[in-house]
Amino acid sequence: MAPDLREFVRDVPDFPKPGILFRDLTPLMRDPDGWQEVIRQLSAVCERLQPDLIVGIESRGFIVGTALATAVRLGFVPVRKPGKLPGEVTGVDYALEYGSDRLEIHSDALADGSKVLIIDDLLATGGTAAACAELVAAAGGELCGFGFVAELAALEGRRKLPEDQPVESLIIYS
Repeated sequence: MAPDLREFVRDVPDFPKPGILFRDLTPLMRDPDGWQEVIRQLSAVCERLQPDLIVGIESRGFIVGTALATAVRLGFVPVRKPGKLPGEVTGVDYALEYGSDRLEIHSDALADGSKVLIIDDLLATGGTAAACAELVAAAGGELCGFGFVAELAALEGRRKLPEDQPVESLIIYS
């Protein structure tokens, strides 16, 4: 029987500031059985959606995305904050609750029109994942869906993501 992934998530009250309940996934990553189950479930998502590449969002999306890409024998493409990738990049600016940010990808990473599954550890407000989807399109890729280890459904992040794309979250907190 598969382990219940929620059992591995630690709730940290008042982090990073008072009133926030932080869902810490690091105990899940530390446990070999729990982590293997995460990768098994996300591998099933890959089997359904048939991506050519896994795109991971900095920084915890790198952890999840590279493990998944290795398990399903696909390439991995990092999406990073500005100034972190050498060479020519394609970027997208996006709004945050208080200010703005930017994501970048190597300009040639998706130039062949690859089908892409965007992976991250957590779907919260959805702004970063939505910006990543925009970036994938700008770089010439074809989005085939999103995969998250956990989702904070009360923050309604799915509403910011393209409606025509599947969104798979292994753990959903209401």
